[in-house]
Amino acid sequence: MSEPARTASGAAPPTTCIEAEPFALRVTDDSMEPEFAAGCIIIVDPTGVARHGAFVLAEMDGAYIFRRLERTDEGDSLVALNAGYPPVALTAGLASVRGVVVQRAGARRRYHKRYG
Repeated sequence: MSEPARTASGAAPPTTCIEAEPFALRVTDDSMEPEFAAGCIIIVDPTGVARHGAFVLAEMDGAYIFRRLERTDEGDSLVALNAGYPPVALTAGLASVRGVVVQRAGARRRYHKRYG
C-alpha cells in the first residue's frame, strides 16, 4: 500500500479547493513583535512551502501557534521573535505546519508587507 501524497511542508495536501485557499488571521499577542504587532492581520497560504526562517502557522495539541520555523540538524522548532517566549519543538515535524504566512496587513498601507 502506498503512502498518501504530502505537500512540500510534509502535510497532507488539501482535498478541496476551499482547503487550498489563503485565509486571514489576527495576531492576538506580542510573541512575534516587532515584525507582527498584536492586532495585525496575517495572510496564511495552506499550500505554501515551509522553509527555514519562514513564518508559519502550526497546529500543536489542538491549538494553533504562529512562529518562525527554525530547521537544524537537531530538529525543527518554532521560535518567537519576542525573546520572552521560549522556542517550541516540532515533535511531529513539518506535518504540524498548516500554512505559511505570505502577507502582513494593517490599517495603513505602509504597514503591508509580503513574505515568500
